[in-house]
Amino acid sequence: GLADRCEIQVAYAIGVAKPVSVSVESFGTSRIDEERLAALIAEHFDLRPGAIIEKFDLRRPIYRQVAAYGHFGRPDLDLPWEKMDMALALRDAAGIKFDQEKYPLPVFK
Repeated sequence: GLADRCEIQVAYAIGVAKPVSVSVESFGTSRIDEERLAALIAEHFDLRPGAIIEKFDLRRPIYRQVAAYGHFGRPDLDLPWEKMDMALALRDAAGIKFDQEKYPLPVFK
């Protein structure tokens, strides 16, 4: 991927749909400049609350099945936040060729 570790902080203000701040910290593991990584995130992700609800289908009643064993890393369930499509889009947009053997994307089935 673009970083081995990445923390993204998103800050909102009451009455403002778009975030007032998006900051990226890759802890020195980014393969591209963090400012470029932040720009790619802003370009590819709609971080308005309504858009997040729509993207992850959060109004769908799926939460009983994730109440036990957690919400993340669940390849046994069809959870929209486990899809890797955006990772591929970010890789392509970064314009960097990655060694698929050295930096494979996880495949959940």
